[in-house]
Amino acid sequence: MAMNSTIEWTDHTFNPWTGCTNISPGCDNCYAEAWAKRSGQVKWGNSPRKRTTESYWKAPHMWQRKAAEFASVHGRRQRVFCASLADVFDNQADPEWREDLFKVIRATPSLDWQLLTKRPQNIQRMLPADWGSKGYPNVWLGFTAEDQSRFDQRKRFLSLIPARVWFVSYEPAIGPLRISHGDPRPDWLICGGESGPRARPMVSQWARDIIADCQEYGIAAFHKQWGAPGNNPLVQEQGMSLAQVKEVDPHGKGGGLVDGRLVRQFPKGCEKVEKAA
Repeated sequence: MAMNSTIEWTDHTFNPWTGCTNISPGCDNCYAEAWAKRSGQVKWGNSPRKRTTESYWKAPHMWQRKAAEFASVHGRRQRVFCASLADVFDNQADPEWREDLFKVIRATPSLDWQLLTKRPQNIQRMLPADWGSKGYPNVWLGFTAEDQSRFDQRKRFLSLIPARVWFVSYEPAIGPLRISHGDPRPDWLICGGESGPRARPMVSQWARDIIADCQEYGIAAFHKQWGAPGNNPLVQEQGMSLAQVKEVDPHGKGGGLVDGRLVRQFPKGCEKVEKAA
């Protein structure tokens, strides 16, 4: 449940509770389920969720107190990914825990909360009453879409629910995904291949295609990683050895370069502000 995150697109992870139920193919090799089995802290699936400790819940308030210092050093606001070992909009979680989470979010206005779910159909009825017509100014809403089918099932929520930032996590990418002219558009799209010993393959062209769609429609694209080294086009298309790839492309698991460049954009207005020389 690390608070200082190694995830490339956030600064901290916060889990108000732990536990979830797998609901789509992207969940098949879930890292959080593997963590639950190793740690024994919570039983995965249709079992009671477990709230984290009160001392753990104090962390966001500490980050809030240090927000000005962080912004001075990094030139941007801190980002908090919630939740890496659960789902904020899980209907098996205690509604009071969710209310408590939104109290913390309201009490930490200098933090940008990234709420990622596989259950966007639950978002609207689980948002706080004061969400308003634009959403909270410090909350980004996102859903996962591991392939075209899942994106097509969930994309309508991009236009139905207001949010300061809407994002899509195309991770793990286990099939192609394209954004069409008539689709509602997120502000941000994260792309990445699956990692781990049972990782499913990602075709290099999938990343190129979705990045091209993002460029065409004004969506910030963030390619996190290839996941498994065999997904990297340096291996798939150029025949490099895994040892060579590790030297040439050390960005993320399996590397992260797309045709020689890092594609790691953030939504407009949320990117790092470079200090004047």
